Amino acid sequence: MDFSRDFIALACRKGVLRFGAFVTKAGRNSPYFFNAGLFDDGASFRELCGYYARTIRAAGIACDMLFGPAYKGIPLVAGTAIRLAEDGVDLPFAFNRKEAKDHGEGGTLIGAPLRGKVLILDDVISAGTSVRESVELIRAAGAEPAGVVIALDRMERGKSALSAVEEVKENFGIPVVAVATLEDLVAYLADSPELAANLDAVQAYREQYGISSR
Repeated sequence: MDFSRDFIALACRKGVLRFGAFVTKAGRNSPYFFNAGLFDDGASFRELCGYYARTIRAAGIACDMLFGPAYKGIPLVAGTAIRLAEDGVDLPFAFNRKEAKDHGEGGTLIGAPLRGKVLILDDVISAGTSVRESVELIRAAGAEPAGVVIALDRMERGKSALSAVEEVKENFGIPVVAVATLEDLVAYLADSPELAANLDAVQAYREQYGISSR
């Protein structure tokens, strides 16, 4: 998608995407780190949600509503719904709380009832836990998961030969689309004089742990 480069540039400016030496949840030494929680002001978060909205439209995934898993998916789903509405696509949205409420309306779900085809929005897919929990909630409500949209696909092998994204696709039979991928990041670094020094390390990491694009 032609806006992936602009998204990566925004992530670098905000310090959401950083380069150096980092240890991943899997214990791997990574030359880059992505933390969507650092989109922490109104202007940059509005831009982020705009990229999610553009990704949804570009992917052409049919959906009736949006769902954001707690916690990072909560602001994402609300902000993206607003950006889509600004472009004339008014979709209901919902999100969940981690613990069931035992008073008032009760339950774990907040927002519109889960109905029809539900598109899940999250920041990244690591172990796929939040996606699995989201799919279970959606199906329990009698709705159908339509797919998942994330900010960055690291295109990195998990415990198997598949990446976390590929495992979600295979296990649940739904599409997963990302605003940007590791391939987009490599291309950005190659064309960015101020960041090109990080290219060799990122490419070496990709050769060691990455998957081929499909």
